[in-house]
Amino acid sequence: MIFEPFRPFLPSDFQVKFATATWERRCAAHLRRQVFCEEQGLFDGDDRDAIDEAAIPIVAVSMLGLVADDVVGTVRIHEAEPGVWWGSRLAVAADYRKVGALGAALIRLAVSSAHARGCTRFLAHVQAQNGLLFRRLHWGIVEEKELHGRPHYLMQADLAHYPPILDAETGFHALARNSLPRKAA
Repeated sequence: MIFEPFRPFLPSDFQVKFATATWERRCAAHLRRQVFCEEQGLFDGDDRDAIDEAAIPIVAVSMLGLVADDVVGTVRIHEAEPGVWWGSRLAVAADYRKVGALGAALIRLAVSSAHARGCTRFLAHVQAQNGLLFRRLHWGIVEEKELHGRPHYLMQADLAHYPPILDAETGFHALARNSLPRKAA
């Protein structure tokens, strides 16, 4: 008897929200180290910097029914000067990158929650390979530059496409694209 290999179970429901619990913050920091230090080698050992002291961490938490399971995506936002907000350290766990909705959902909450807090300009340094995703989400390229030895774009969000979200501590649910019912052919 031959057994077909099967893909491991991945939740398809996610809560995208401000990291309010200690475990969410801890898991977000761990995910950032995995992505930016271990995978990409951009930082040696830890990617934390002075911005983390003022930044608001945002997480995508995988849900098993009504129970939070794990942090599978993160980004941080901070106000650099009145009205000018920045997003940085967007990371999605390797197993969840093909889900398709997580990066966009994290970006949406980042910009919309800053918009609710008086943001008039939202910026991010985006690795060049992720530029297309951001352009599809109504971001424009301000300039090209090199950071940490890699090509990046300084990009700005079009706030007209990001209505304010006032309850970012609760956030919203995001479903994996591949979990949505398919239309009959």
